[in-house]
Amino acid sequence: MLQPELVIRAARGLDEAGVAYMVTGSVASSLQGEPRLTHDVDLVVALDERDLDKVLAAFPAPQFYADSAAALDAIRSHRMFNVIELATGGKIDFWLLTPDAFDRSRFERRLTDDSLGYPLRVSAPEDTILAKLRWARASGGSQKQFSDALHILEVQGGGLDAAYMDLWAASLGVTDLLQKLRAEAEPI
Repeated sequence: MLQPELVIRAARGLDEAGVAYMVTGSVASSLQGEPRLTHDVDLVVALDERDLDKVLAAFPAPQFYADSAAALDAIRSHRMFNVIELATGGKIDFWLLTPDAFDRSRFERRLTDDSLGYPLRVSAPEDTILAKLRWARASGGSQKQFSDALHILEVQGGGLDAAYMDLWAASLGVTDLLQKLRAEAEPI
C-alpha cells in the first residue's frame, strides 16, 4: 500500500471507530511544505481502552500486524504503539494524546486537509513547525526535522500566526531554532 493510501486507511479506520486524531510528523510536513518519502504515518490519537478493539479491528490480520498488549500499555502510559502493513512494511505510529499543554493546544487547532481526496485531520502548520523544532532539539539537532520545518515556513509564508509560534517556541525552549529558521527561510 502506498503511503497516501495508508494515511487514508488509518484516518478512515479512526473516523469509523469514532476516535479523534491528528496527522502529524513527516506526512503533515509533506502536505504543508515539501513532500518527502517516509515509511511511517504519525498520528496523535485521543484513544482510551474502550475504543482499542474498534481501532485494531480496522487493521485486520493478515494484511496488518498489531500487538494489542503493546497498544493497551501505550494507552495506559500515554506513549506510542504501531500497526504494520505487512506487504510493504508501512507503519502507522499511534502517539497517544498527552496532558502536555502544547500537545493539547495543537490537537485543538488541527485542520481538515482534503488534498489526498479524503478529509484528513492534520496538525496546523504552525504546530507542525513547532513540533518539528522540538523533535530537532530532542534528537540533538536533527537536520531532517529542521529542514521539514523550514520548508513549511517557506511554503506557508505570511499565512502563519507568528505570535502563536513565538509564544510556544519560548515555552518549548526552541526560540533560537525558530529564529534560525526564519533567518534561513527563502520565500517561495
